Amino acid sequence: MRGWLAWVLAGALTAALPATASAAAGRCAVAVPGAQQQVVACLDDLTTTGTLASGHTVEADWAGLTSAGLPTFGAVPGVQVDGYFPDSSTANTNHGWNHDAQFVLRLPDRWNGGLVVAGSPGVRRQYANDRAIGDQALAEGYAFAATDKGNTGAAFFTDGVRPGDALAEWNSRVTQLTLAARAAAARHYGRPVTRTLAAGLSNGGYLVRWQLENRPWLYDGGVDWEGTLWRADGPNLLTFLPPALRAYPAYAAGSAAAHQSILDAGFAPGSEFLWDYHYRVYWDLTQRIYREEVDPSFDGSLEAGTPFCASGTPACDADYAYVTRPPSVARAVDRISLTGRIGKPLLTLHGTLDTLLPITRDSDVYDRMIRDAGRGALHRYYRIEGGNHVDGLVDAFPDRLRPLGPCFRTAFDALGGWLRGVRPPASATIARPAGATPAELATTCDLVSRP
Repeated sequence: MRGWLAWVLAGALTAALPATASAAAGRCAVAVPGAQQQVVACLDDLTTTGTLASGHTVEADWAGLTSAGLPTFGAVPGVQVDGYFPDSSTANTNHGWNHDAQFVLRLPDRWNGGLVVAGSPGVRRQYANDRAIGDQALAEGYAFAATDKGNTGAAFFTDGVRPGDALAEWNSRVTQLTLAARAAAARHYGRPVTRTLAAGLSNGGYLVRWQLENRPWLYDGGVDWEGTLWRADGPNLLTFLPPALRAYPAYAAGSAAAHQSILDAGFAPGSEFLWDYHYRVYWDLTQRIYREEVDPSFDGSLEAGTPFCASGTPACDADYAYVTRPPSVARAVDRISLTGRIGKPLLTLHGTLDTLLPITRDSDVYDRMIRDAGRGALHRYYRIEGGNHVDGLVDAFPDRLRPLGPCFRTAFDALGGWLRGVRPPASATIARPAGATPAELATTCDLVSRP
């Protein structure tokens, strides 16, 4: 959205703020370098408790990512900037802008000198990290910036010209926002940012990994919450999702062989109670849209294949075999692949019952990659027993799953300590504490392995 209409909308949004959100013009005079559009508001509370009430977040962006019991924080007054950078794609409808490359920047009045930058998980929009990451960062005094990654929604693959373009844009948008947010914060507070952290979950965790490998000079460290692993030679989600899709109908009909096929694909024993939900909600859609992004020729003129096609159907994603595809597919994946060559401290969390990105095909592999690259001293890896990919399912299975949100909060603070010279706990598999209630697990997480 450009020109006079954007100006009118910006005025309407500002005018709609409650009276308590208006403040001295100087305090609200924030400019984000390079932004094509920005709306600035002074708010009494930048956390989700306040932004839900004032209309400065979109709950749909972050719904289902955290458990209901994740503690909230007290009010954090400050300034919020909503805006977007120049971009040609239009899938993000937040604020009625119909414009991608949207971002949010929050600047607390009581600032600790730090900045936390996050990219959205999945194909969600810029507010997706508000509850899981932003609230804690703001409560501890950090400025917080988040991006929609430059394209959003299940048709994200339509952005760009050649295979892999949409995914590659994610990385450049995080870098862009980091640079812009650092400059905006320094100008706003009158002193430079002293610490910049990257944080994210799922695809956002992938972005943390990529930034610390490729732009380490921009950051002091990061926390990776079950980041997606992309490798041109595998494993990647295009190698383990097709066999699960192919076997699931027979498994649901009672086939022991199909059950073993899903286990062989990497999905953990004991995660079976999650398979039906993930088959219906995640496995099929995820396979089709990411395959379309890097290998659009597989299904000819179709876009993202045929939903829930039966094995044997022509161009069915259940029969997709990544290793047999033309070299151009691996080249597209190579553009966004990880190497393990991180340049700054990284803490990784991953649940052992992750049923979208199985731990043995993802973070276990990435941990080995880091050590093989000679960067093991910069990494801590915590395998959280009973953790799944999204914490929203914890409320449906409180006696079988534990949330990773509290573990992220512990890891975030451990990273801060590491940067101050306090070494974090050793990498470990963190068992579910004996006798711990779901309410206790929703609020606390100890990253020290206990016998």
